[in-house]
Amino acid sequence: MTEQQKLNSVADASSLRSLVAEILLLLDQEWQPSEWNPSKQPVDELVGTILSQNTSDTNTHRAFTSLKSAYPDWQSVIQANTGDVIETIRSGGLANQKAPRIQAVLREVVDEGDSDPNATLLARLERMSPSEAMNWLSSFNGIGPKTAACVLLFGVGQPVVPVDTHVHRVARRIGLIGPRVSAERAHEDLLDIVPDEDSYRFHMHLIHHGRRTCRSRVPSCNTCVLSGVCDYRRVETATELSAKQSQGERAS
Repeated sequence: MTEQQKLNSVADASSLRSLVAEILLLLDQEWQPSEWNPSKQPVDELVGTILSQNTSDTNTHRAFTSLKSAYPDWQSVIQANTGDVIETIRSGGLANQKAPRIQAVLREVVDEGDSDPNATLLARLERMSPSEAMNWLSSFNGIGPKTAACVLLFGVGQPVVPVDTHVHRVARRIGLIGPRVSAERAHEDLLDIVPDEDSYRFHMHLIHHGRRTCRSRVPSCNTCVLSGVCDYRRVETATELSAKQSQGERAS
């Protein structure tokens, strides 16, 4: 990278950070997320996030509650028959895939005989930087960037931004990430432009906005508080104006 390219990159990052600040202020006007209160239970968050993959919050809660009720501790889950674990979490969906994945990950992060694996894993992760912790968790089979980021944000209190389908869609439409940037890469890109103290607020805001306003198929651009700073809206407006001009020319 040339010196000029480095300067341009710094300028672009600064501009995007300013845009993030503006977006948060605008979204604050219509909804306020709850206070960031990490559980400090990273093993629980890890298992819960695996259970949440490709299912609803209701099914996730049901499966997690069933698992915690059936086994007294995580060591018992590791030692259990996989078929029994499958039946225990059946209500969460994809149990045949999730049960062996949960057991395999628990074997990696829970030390044999550890009476408080949540505290042990918490201490281990708190000694790492966010990027180090992301890389370490993502090294385990079945743990991608989103799962790792959820564990760090909600279970540890590390300043990262989990990128689910809503966060990815909204960030891309606004122009915070490139149109072809994958959800996996977006974790790194957003980490560079979202201030540490705003990571939870940013994550929650984009999920809420993606569900209520910036929906996948029919976004409500006309009533969106971000329409003035959104790349997607600017393109839509330009397309609408072009179409109207074409219609006018044909009519004349």
